[in-house]
Amino acid sequence: MPFDLPPEFFIFVAIGLAAQLVDGALGMAYGVTSSSLLLAFGLPPAVASASVHAAEVATTGVSGLSHGLFGNVDRRLMWSLVLPGVLGAVAGALLLSWADWAWLRPLVSAYLLVLGLLLVCRAWRGRRREPRTASVVPLGLGAGFLDAVGGGGWGPLATTHLMARHLEPRIAIGTANAAEFFVSLAVSAVFLFTLGISHVHVVLGLLVGGVMAAPFAAWLARRVPARPLMAAVGVMVAGVSVYNLLR
Repeated sequence: MPFDLPPEFFIFVAIGLAAQLVDGALGMAYGVTSSSLLLAFGLPPAVASASVHAAEVATTGVSGLSHGLFGNVDRRLMWSLVLPGVLGAVAGALLLSWADWAWLRPLVSAYLLVLGLLLVCRAWRGRRREPRTASVVPLGLGAGFLDAVGGGGWGPLATTHLMARHLEPRIAIGTANAAEFFVSLAVSAVFLFTLGISHVHVVLGLLVGGVMAAPFAAWLARRVPARPLMAAVGVMVAGVSVYNLLR
C-alpha cells in the first residue's frame, strides 16, 4: 500500500483521545497531556511538539472560531497576545529543532513536571488575583516559547493569567484559545521546514483520537467537576514526567 500505518498508530490515537477528553472537560491541557505521553512513548521532544502543534492547528482553529462567533474573544487582547506569542513560539521551535534532544529531553520533562504541579495547585487553591494592568507581552513571549519547547503549556499559562486579570472565564478561555491558533500555526510552520513531514502518522493518530473523543468530551465537561479532574490530570502529567526523568 502507498500509505501503510505503523502498528504504533493506534497508540497515538489513544493518546489523542485521552488528551481531547482532558481538554474538552477543562478547556486546556491538550498539549501538556499529549506531549508528556508521547515523550513517555519514546518520541524525541521536537517530534512530539511538532505533532501536537500540527494537530492543534485544526482543533484550536475550530475552537477559536467558535468562541469568536459566541462573543467570547476580546480581539484587542488577543492580538496583544498573538504577536509576542508567535515570536516566542518561533524561537522555541527553532531551539528544539537544532538542539541535541538527548540533553533536551530531561529539561522538557522537568518543565512538564512543573506544569503538572501547577495544575494541581490551581485545582487546590483556585485562581489568584493580579492587577488588571499587568502587561500581556511577557506572558505571550514566555508562554509561546515554553509551549513550543515543551509541546504544551499555552492553555494553563495564558488562561490562568487572563483569569487572574479579573476577566470572565468565558472571555479568558476564548481569547487564549483564539490566540493559540496563531501560535500553533507558527510552530507547525517552523517544524515543517526543519523536520519535514516524517511524523505525519503521529499527527493523524492524534487527530483521529481527538475526533473520536470530542462528543464524549463535551458530555464529560458537564458531568465531571472541573477541579478534581484538573488535579487528577496534574498528578498524571507530573507522574509521567517523573518517569521520563528517571528512565
